[in-house]
Amino acid sequence: MKVIVTGATGMVGEGVLIECLDNNQIEQVLYVGRKPSGKSHPKLKEYLVPDFLSLTSGDTQLADYDACFYCAGISSVGMDEAQYTHITYDTTLHFAKVLLDQNPNLTFNFISGSHTDSSENGKVMWARVKGKTENALKALGFKAQYNFRPGLMKPDKTQIHLKGFNKYITFLYPIMGLFFTGCTVREIGRAMIAVTKIGYSKNVLEAIDIKKAANPK
Repeated sequence: MKVIVTGATGMVGEGVLIECLDNNQIEQVLYVGRKPSGKSHPKLKEYLVPDFLSLTSGDTQLADYDACFYCAGISSVGMDEAQYTHITYDTTLHFAKVLLDQNPNLTFNFISGSHTDSSENGKVMWARVKGKTENALKALGFKAQYNFRPGLMKPDKTQIHLKGFNKYITFLYPIMGLFFTGCTVREIGRAMIAVTKIGYSKNVLEAIDIKKAANPK
């Protein structure tokens, strides 16, 4: 399987990239981002672009892939709705449309968030925008499209891009796991690979679904 990964300088994207590089089901990974991933591997190719909105539908560097694991994103803290929508909705949809033009049989997996608002009418700004993004991606016409809504996440010990609170989650995860359903970032990667290969019963995967897809019995 050949996959595209974004967001590999963030906690989730880096974990997904690590899983893809280690996973025998993945033969090639194209990382697309603004900054180098910091990883080196025979499977890995990097395509650095200053802005996803600058990509065009005729970009053949994005052609002939089976799936996109879209992990790029940003916290809504300190942002108004217009700013957050531009990054979370506009940029994601533009990237998805460019990929779909080159890869009509692509599976698009999107990292969303726990408590995302699919109605798009709730009071929480980030949840509305994420919900709007999920709904728009589903309507684009991909071969398959899945939205991942992890909550509590445990990073991988080999990650190099952890920042802020994420540096301490590994130590707090066992305690927080008593109150919240969590998953590891590598489980997210394995789940993305699994749903691309064999599908899943629904297109929105909460934390419990992610664990189920990543660890089939």
